[in-house]
Amino acid sequence: MVQILIRGSVDGNSPPEWLLVELQGEMMTRHNSGLAGNVMGDLLYTKEGVPVLIVGHHILYGKQVKLEKPFAVLTKHPGHSQDISDASQVAMETDQRESTSYSVSALLKRKLIFKTRPKPIITNVPKRV
Repeated sequence: MVQILIRGSVDGNSPPEWLLVELQGEMMTRHNSGLAGNVMGDLLYTKEGVPVLIVGHHILYGKQVKLEKPFAVLTKHPGHSQDISDASQVAMETDQRESTSYSVSALLKRKLIFKTRPKPIITNVPKRV
């Protein structure tokens, strides 16, 4: 039987709650460099609590729903082999088990759904072209 150790948090506080964002279609960058580390857009809320996502010159209206089953974001912490006394002995032994633990980094309980087509933002249209 495999046992997986999962810690609630390192400092004893509850992990932060993140929101899952669900979009219809696909997000593409101008240079096809990927979205990792880049700003996708601005997320705002109206006075009524409706989420609004502004991406470039487009605006999307969505809604917030509760997930049926919450998700946990886990961080893997590789452990060290037990009973190690000599470095040369470690290289020769391949059957030695390492203890790996996981910690909960965040919880996902709600998601934002943007399922309507984006509307263009038009601020000022010149009368003459």
